[in-house]
Amino acid sequence: MKTIGLLGGMSWESTQGYYRAINEGIRHQLGGLHSAKIAMYSVDVDPIEKLQHAGDWQGTAKILSKAAKRIEAAGADVLLICTNTMHKVAPDIEQAIQIPLLHIADATAEVLVKDEIKKVGLLGTAFTMEQDFYKGRLTNNYGLEVLIPSSQDRAIIHRVIYEELCLGVIKPNSKAEYLRIIDALADQGAEAVILGCTEIGMLVQQSDTTIRLLDTTAIHAEKAVEYAISD
Repeated sequence: MKTIGLLGGMSWESTQGYYRAINEGIRHQLGGLHSAKIAMYSVDVDPIEKLQHAGDWQGTAKILSKAAKRIEAAGADVLLICTNTMHKVAPDIEQAIQIPLLHIADATAEVLVKDEIKKVGLLGTAFTMEQDFYKGRLTNNYGLEVLIPSSQDRAIIHRVIYEELCLGVIKPNSKAEYLRIIDALADQGAEAVILGCTEIGMLVQQSDTTIRLLDTTAIHAEKAVEYAISD
């Protein structure tokens, strides 16, 4: 079994979801008392959040590249960045290490392509929804049409992520707003909606709506399990 490297802490609320999902996946695949071989480095997200909102992405890249090197030195065979937003600096991190990086947008897009979904809604931080590092990868590499919410709704989604979900706070009103926004994307023709922030799955689950939801944490974790047990 290969060792999975997890670059987590962004936030730790979602990183614990990765740890659980990967270990459950390994147990399901291999049975018995099997659990995943994991090398994890969990960063302090507070300075990273400040750099994000200051637009200092190079500053975030330096912090995460240093952490990625430590994960590689610990014996990881592959790296997962346990957050959608910080895939903005995935190219910088890839250049800093020798092991492969499993990109969360690629893992998600592969599910959409397999299920023949062409038009998809995207929820996430403002950075993920508005900048091209994520949407562009889905469109340019996989031919997907990506819909995002209105500017007002993007602000709501972003605020809830940073002020509630990253702190482990779940509010019924916020859940209702997210479901309203998901419905609006479906009305625009979205065949499915990507929960493109690793914390959103804490707030909204598939049982809450008839619209197909893609939980990127679950998808990314499943991809890691496949890699770990592959020849």
